[in-house]
Amino acid sequence: MEEYDTIIIGGGPAGLSAALYSSRDGQKTLILDKGVPGGQIYLSSVVENYPGVKSTDGQALIATMVEQAKFFGTKINQFEEVSEIDLNKKILKTNKAEYKAKSIILSTGNRWKKLNVPGEAEFVGKGVSYCATCDGPFFKDEEVAVIGGGESAVEEALHLTKFASKVYLIHRRDKLRASKRLQDLAFKNPKIEFIWDSEVSSINGAQKVESLTIKNKKTGEEKPLDISGIFIFIGMIPNSEFLSGQLETNERGYIITNEKMQTKFPGIYAAGDVRMSPVKQLTTATADGTIAAISSLEI
Repeated sequence: MEEYDTIIIGGGPAGLSAALYSSRDGQKTLILDKGVPGGQIYLSSVVENYPGVKSTDGQALIATMVEQAKFFGTKINQFEEVSEIDLNKKILKTNKAEYKAKSIILSTGNRWKKLNVPGEAEFVGKGVSYCATCDGPFFKDEEVAVIGGGESAVEEALHLTKFASKVYLIHRRDKLRASKRLQDLAFKNPKIEFIWDSEVSSINGAQKVESLTIKNKKTGEEKPLDISGIFIFIGMIPNSEFLSGQLETNERGYIITNEKMQTKFPGIYAAGDVRMSPVKQLTTATADGTIAAISSLEI
C-alpha cells in the first residue's frame, strides 16, 4: 500500500491548485484522475475570466497548472479511478492500486445532465454532443441546435457559429439565464435563432441525427426541426456517487463543507464543483483547492 501525506481525487483546477499548495509545502502529494487532468475547463475554447490571464484556452491553462504542480513534486496518475474509499481510515482502492493518506481532498467536479429522450443515447457521437469545442468543427456549414439557456449553453452556441450555418438555441423558458454580456452577443449574432418555451421530445434519424421533435410547453404543439447536430447543456450533476453516501450532501448530491472545506470526517476535504457552493467558476474552484490544501496542513 502506497502512503502519501495528501491524496487528491480529481485533477481539475481545484485539484491542481490544492496539489500546488500541498506539494509546495513539502507534502508528499498524489492526484488520482480517472481520465486526464483538466476537468470541465479543459474543453473551453476561450478563457478570459481568470485574473492575470487576458485570454487563453482551457488546454493551455491546464497544461500550465499541471507543469507547476509537478515542478513542486506532485505526482499525477492518469486513468486511475477510485472504486472504494474508507473515509475513516483514509484508505483508497483504485483500478490499479491501494493507497493510504493523512488527508484526502475530493475535487471530482461534476458532469452534464442528459435529456433522457428517445434517440439521445443511440446518437451520441453521431450528432449528439455535450461539447461544442470538441465537436463543432464536424458541423461546418450545417444547421445545429443547442439545448439550454445558461452560461454554458449560450457560450457554446456562440462558439458553434464559427462553423455552423445556423444555430437554434432551444430553451424551456422565455428568457435566458446567462450573463448579460453573453446574452447581448447571442442576440446580435445573425446565425442564432431562439426557440422559447420548448423542450426536445425525441432525437430522430437513421444512421445519424437528422431532426428533432420539439414540444412547446405552453401550447403542447409538437413540430419537427431539421438539424444534423444537437449540443446539450442543461445543467450539471456532481460526481459524488462513488462515496456511497458516506458524506453529507444536499438534495442534489453536492458535498457539504465548512469554510475550511472540511467535511464531517477529520482530514477529508472537498473543493471545486463537487462542493455545495453558490457560485461555480474557475476562480472559485482554485480558491476552494487553495483553502482545502492549507486546511489539510493543520492535521
